[in-house]
Amino acid sequence: MSRTEQHAPPRPARRASRRLAATLAALLGAALVCALTMIPAPAATPGAASPAGRAQPAAATADFTGNATHFDGLGQPYGGCGMPQSELETQDFVALNVFNTPGDYTMYPRPVPPDQSARIGAWDNGHNCGRWVRVTIGDYCTGTNDGAPGQPFCRNGAWTADSYDGATLTMLVADSCADANAWCRDDPNHLDLATASLDRFTQNGAPVTGLPDHWNNRHISWSYVPAPDYTGDIKIGFLQGAQRWWPAISVSHLPNGVHGVEYLADGTWHDAQMDSDMGQAFILAPTASGGTDFTIRVKDASDAYLFGGRTYAFSLPGSCANTCGPAYTAATYTTQGGDSTPPTTPPTTPPTTPPTTPPTTPPTTPPATGGCSATVHVSNSWPGGYQADVTVLNTGTAPTGSWAVRLALPSGVSVANIWNASLDSAAPPTTVRNAGYNGTIPAGGSTSFGMTLSGSGQDLGLPVCTST
Repeated sequence: MSRTEQHAPPRPARRASRRLAATLAALLGAALVCALTMIPAPAATPGAASPAGRAQPAAATADFTGNATHFDGLGQPYGGCGMPQSELETQDFVALNVFNTPGDYTMYPRPVPPDQSARIGAWDNGHNCGRWVRVTIGDYCTGTNDGAPGQPFCRNGAWTADSYDGATLTMLVADSCADANAWCRDDPNHLDLATASLDRFTQNGAPVTGLPDHWNNRHISWSYVPAPDYTGDIKIGFLQGAQRWWPAISVSHLPNGVHGVEYLADGTWHDAQMDSDMGQAFILAPTASGGTDFTIRVKDASDAYLFGGRTYAFSLPGSCANTCGPAYTAATYTTQGGDSTPPTTPPTTPPTTPPTTPPTTPPTTPPATGGCSATVHVSNSWPGGYQADVTVLNTGTAPTGSWAVRLALPSGVSVANIWNASLDSAAPPTTVRNAGYNGTIPAGGSTSFGMTLSGSGQDLGLPVCTST
């Protein structure tokens, strides 16, 4: 077969733009013939599920070998980690696999629930977001490596070394891959690379040229590494739709990812809920009920408190008095305590003196009997359909007894499947009501449901939530 490179056909993508097909092969990367097995050995799986039901971070020294595709860019307004592409620390970024289901291309809930922990892929329900990986280019496939379900990688060809082998680039984990193909399901070590980054790999200290034209589905090897040349501190921003009763933030510019955020409320530290599996997006509560001032601390990928338990105090920006319109609204903060070396145990008491923040309007009295808000984001997409996840927050001071979310679906779009909720066909436009087990939400608490939709329109607007 000629060495003229062939790009595989485009595959379904959760990004705004379609993936440029390009992929490398299964874990048997050293094989020079195409009779490769579809199912790689599980021993090299990064982020394999732990007995506790959540995958553990892979060691920074571990190396993984897999296929590599490339894609145009993050979806709008967010990539899988909950960050707009324009706000990333680098435009060299990758996506990790959400699922590890060899031979099974079914769409499963996101985040993957504890009772399905065996299906958790390297994405680790978002817990590997914000980490960095060192990627090294390997052999290319002279045959067909199109990621077709149930087909071997690199069939009718061979893995062949060339002058690009050994080129490297350090990249940021910013997105996720859950598509129903062999790349995203059969290969636990698959990476999806930002297409523009292919021109920024280096070899022996010099940039390589022409790699995008000589791709034809390559192997790569990769490992987790600390953030390169890290200086400064984290960035905090409010998500689109954030407001007093739904203070959702994103945390970025991390030295080693983020495994959790804790917020200070009524003098006690609480675990913040991740916004679905968008691993850098978390939902807080204010330091005082109904207020707009917040204090947090962050755990990194090793579950150590960032900068020795340093606390970050900030307020909802004035531009978000009603709701935050942009995808990302930066927050300025002050810090207290901590150092440059994360400790093995957290500080046991909150700051004794609240740090100085920007003045805010005194909080109004919250509703006495409840109330709720809902936010929706598209977490996966494919030709003719997509998946959307909805978070329902109790914005009142009393538990809800039940709730309903009204959605305005685009023309030609319908709900194909739904979980953790049910459709009320007697209450158009599309109304979703709680399941029997999640109608009660404590004050300040939240729940979520997901659905797959048929059709192409993904502008779901702002959902309307009501509760009793």
